[in-house]
Amino acid sequence: MTTPSGVSHAQQGFGPPGDASSAAHGAAPLLPALLDGLDSALFALDITGRVTHWNRQAERLLGWSRDQAVGRAGLGGWAVRACDEADVHGRLAAAARQPGVRIAQELPLLRQDGARLLVHGAAVAWTDADGRPAGVYCAFGEARARLAGQRDLALAAALLGASPWAVLVLDPDLRTVSVNARACATLNLPAAELLGEPLAESFRGGLDELESALEHTLAGQAPDGPVDLWLTPRDAAEDAFADPVHAAATGLGGPSRRCLQSGFLRLTGREGDGAAPLGVAWLFEDVTRPRLAAQEAARRRFRDSQLARATRAAAECEDPMEAAALHLHFALTGFAEHALLDVRVPATGVLVRTAESPGAFGAPASATRGVPVRYRAGHPAPQALETGVPVRATGGVGRSGWAADHRWPKDAEHALCVVLRSGGRSLGVLTFLRGAARRPFDRDDVAFGEDVALRVAAAVDLALRTPRT
Repeated sequence: MTTPSGVSHAQQGFGPPGDASSAAHGAAPLLPALLDGLDSALFALDITGRVTHWNRQAERLLGWSRDQAVGRAGLGGWAVRACDEADVHGRLAAAARQPGVRIAQELPLLRQDGARLLVHGAAVAWTDADGRPAGVYCAFGEARARLAGQRDLALAAALLGASPWAVLVLDPDLRTVSVNARACATLNLPAAELLGEPLAESFRGGLDELESALEHTLAGQAPDGPVDLWLTPRDAAEDAFADPVHAAATGLGGPSRRCLQSGFLRLTGREGDGAAPLGVAWLFEDVTRPRLAAQEAARRRFRDSQLARATRAAAECEDPMEAAALHLHFALTGFAEHALLDVRVPATGVLVRTAESPGAFGAPASATRGVPVRYRAGHPAPQALETGVPVRATGGVGRSGWAADHRWPKDAEHALCVVLRSGGRSLGVLTFLRGAARRPFDRDDVAFGEDVALRVAAAVDLALRTPRT
């Protein structure tokens, strides 16, 4: 059989003539339906060069309907210009002679309206039941669209590489599919440990908030603006900026925890927002330093405000011991759960419970007001009194009797004992207590405790110097 230009397809190398191809090819009625479901345009030629399949995408791209295409002897004169026919059929014939090998190439095709269209095709041979060459399939798409896609990919790669933000791309199952160098450096994790892995494998803390933001983004409800997420990477090293004092001051649970200012972008295909999402891009920047500094500044402003309020309230008290108790009440807000005031009796040197906040604790280990406190040897309170410096103590894990052994409320886990100094004398000890849900006292806490102790000591000194009527 010959094409309209008189070129024999057998001469172009499709194989030996025969009629086994088209019968075998049409024996499966399910095949046309499957081919119509492909996203790529596709046609098939049998061993003689006759068109046997032409799917809907090929109709859309070239304009020729299936009825117009199937059964034609070759592509020349209608889907391929006559001057290009020999070249196109030669390429397809070469693909037909290499079963199982996918050959990609550019093909000049012809639309029904006469416009020439360059497509990027991938041809693969198919064989009959005996393994003999039976024809060739060719899946193709507009070369311009492919080049646009390649440009998009190149642009995305460049943006990922040069972006001042860390970028991590995840699929709908929240598995990492792409990550740039800045993200690896920020999380202190190599790309090999991130790619292809579920996000949960990369973090030890803060994952719930991150996954919630990602899932809402996939559902089309991304956060309106950047959000701060506190996360702990699984193998994060302790950086120079991760000061243990800062970590303890903010209760972050360890210096490896990071505050990541994050933005989220839903990734969809060209079909638009109605299509299923391809994934989500997570853009983030490490802002731990400024966030820690802002928290520390806010905490100091609040504590200074509490000291000023306590001073004004104490100035209205006629009884100096009432003023001392007021200082305890104001100091507790945001600082500790309990405060104990033990005053030293000058004659005997023993410590007597004088005030407590927030009132009577009701715990068996608590001391009674006005009664000497029987502290054991080495207790932090008498230790602070003897040395004249603040003493910090923590109960630790598995020490259930620690608080009772120290004559403190049973829920106490962390303690800060500060000596009361006024007029060159040690007047007693001020003790602040925190529960297990709170962090231990740090150096900033000690400085605040000493400020409170100065005011309390002044009130206690005045009470001791004022004769009772």
